[in-house]
Amino acid sequence: MSDMHIVDDVRSKDIKQESIRDGFGRGLLEAGRQNEHVVGVCADLTDSTKMSLFAEAFPERFIEAGIAEQNIVTVGSGLAAVGKIPFVSSYAAFCPGRCWEQIRTTICLNERAVKIVGSHAGLYTSPDGATHQALEDVALMRVLPNMVVLVPCDSVESQKMAAAMTADKRPNYIRLARGASPVITTDKTPFQIGPAYIFKPGSDITLVATGTMTYQAMVAADVLAKDGIDAEVIHVPTIKPFDEKTIIASAKKTGAVVVAEEGQINGGLAGAVAEVLGEHAPTPLRRIGMKDEFGQSAQDPAELLKHYGLDAVHIAMAAHDLLGKK
Repeated sequence: MSDMHIVDDVRSKDIKQESIRDGFGRGLLEAGRQNEHVVGVCADLTDSTKMSLFAEAFPERFIEAGIAEQNIVTVGSGLAAVGKIPFVSSYAAFCPGRCWEQIRTTICLNERAVKIVGSHAGLYTSPDGATHQALEDVALMRVLPNMVVLVPCDSVESQKMAAAMTADKRPNYIRLARGASPVITTDKTPFQIGPAYIFKPGSDITLVATGTMTYQAMVAADVLAKDGIDAEVIHVPTIKPFDEKTIIASAKKTGAVVVAEEGQINGGLAGAVAEVLGEHAPTPLRRIGMKDEFGQSAQDPAELLKHYGLDAVHIAMAAHDLLGKK
């Protein structure tokens, strides 16, 4: 196991698979046990967002608001104003998708420490199709002043994020995936809001990834190693505030960067990396993500990752192409 305490073999057929939202549900339950000020508000999706664990344990601290996303964030702002720590949850397509203005005005402008849970984000919502696959949420939340943006790579990290969000005094947004994905971190893997983490050191090229794409980047690094390419893999669980120092240092070392994210490449993680490198360390860059298009339905998320070029093979191909032109 590496110094980061991640799994030894990311390509193992026996690697554990679990939905990222499941870990967050457990984390929120524990946060409720540890802090009586934690409250939950949901838009009629309690089971789906895994807020059900908290609701069953603390019914007196839970509000079912119905299908009213604009309402849950304003209620959350009010609860935060009187000293509560509100977690408000829905599908990311609807929150922040439907209630961005209310988040902007009632939460961010007033600096209310509301914790917004956007579940079923990205292509891992494969059976539900384009309407429910939020691919723009990171970009939407990243531009909001005062907002912290978190994207866990697996269920273990999302569980840790619940505790970190509870302690944080700022508005937070966390992006959760629906379908099961590989668990690559452990209880010992470090996490705190802010830092990016080097999951694999390397010298030839930098692979920057977040969310479910961190696993794909780790597999791509293994593929590249067989081709004699030593890739550095950086996991970015906090999109904002952004760890510029770690990204700049790696880019200066390797001289080439591939960014992978399970969302629109415009304005998301790739946007953050490009902005920082363009300003401080201009570096050849390739972006892996959704290229100004919507998703579609599929039984298995892997089908969509392959179709849109978001899997490990395409990350490795992008690295080869970039190194060939460097």
